[in-house]
Amino acid sequence: MMKIDTFKSPNPADDVFAVPGEAPHERVHWFHDAVSGMQAIVAIHSTARGPAFGGCRMWPYVRSQDALVDSLRLSHGMSLKNALADLPFGGGKAVILKSAAEVDRAALLRAFGACVKSLEGQYITAEDVGTTTDDMHAVQEVTRYVSGIPREDGFGGDPSPMTARGVFVSIREAMRVRFGRDNLQGVRIAVQGLGAVGGSLSRMLHEAGARLWVADTDPCRTKAARDAFDAVIVDPQDIVASDVDVFAPCALGGVMDAHAIARLRAPLVAGAANNQLAIAEDGELLHARGILYLPDFLVNAGGIISVAREYLGTGTHEAVLGEVDLIGSRVVELLDRSAAQGISPQAAAHKWAQEKLAMRV
Repeated sequence: MMKIDTFKSPNPADDVFAVPGEAPHERVHWFHDAVSGMQAIVAIHSTARGPAFGGCRMWPYVRSQDALVDSLRLSHGMSLKNALADLPFGGGKAVILKSAAEVDRAALLRAFGACVKSLEGQYITAEDVGTTTDDMHAVQEVTRYVSGIPREDGFGGDPSPMTARGVFVSIREAMRVRFGRDNLQGVRIAVQGLGAVGGSLSRMLHEAGARLWVADTDPCRTKAARDAFDAVIVDPQDIVASDVDVFAPCALGGVMDAHAIARLRAPLVAGAANNQLAIAEDGELLHARGILYLPDFLVNAGGIISVAREYLGTGTHEAVLGEVDLIGSRVVELLDRSAAQGISPQAAAHKWAQEKLAMRV
């Protein structure tokens, strides 16, 4: 295996190593394994609170530069997310550049596991978009710095239901505090993306009495949601403009750009996708329009809470449910902070997370 040396920015203003407007990452590792064909980036944003913890995404990036940018944005978000969730971990993320060629997937994941092992505990991985529990089993054959694998007592494994629960309680609390709705009965919610998290969230919302509008690039998923939840199917290009009370982005990031925000009709945006804002300034644009945006790095922390407690060996299903439900109380605190400071929820959440990062643990 060939490991390309760690890159560190010689210039704090050099955004090749940072999310624009943010401090450079601590380390960015590039890996290539010629035998399995594995190409991966592990971006470590911060270890101020502990080892960097974040999932492994596998995606068919058009360019390696796209993979780098994604790894930087995702790992930066993990630092904010882990800090706000009061976890003893820093932020990191791995991306595997998915090839169109046929590969031995298990061998590729074992090669990735060797990369993680070589970092000697600086980074802990788990599943993310494009990877599964089975993939983490393959990683576990090589390194112990991995989570998202069911334990013998049944706890742990796929974190997506916990991610969905965090978003669910966030929507419920925001509707109660900001919009005076004691429950979600009859609340109109548009869910963009019906993968593992979006599907679980839709079920929770339906069971709470919400009315659903759904969109996904896979028609089988939307038809299943229509049959199971009496959901209205909307074209993926039009879901953002649905006449609803809540827009829940649960697909890939970057969906909230100036064009989408101009079309948005929902007064509340809260979803599971990472990096929902195309650029940080879009949080201010939403605020200026009077739309309440709950930052993804606050509301979608249920999954990392689950895999973190699994990794630490301190969690039970019931205890993690209770910890995930605390996200709802953090939403209430965020709204209080935003109002008291006279700034947008996005800015208030970022400031809050930075304070926690500075305090360390």
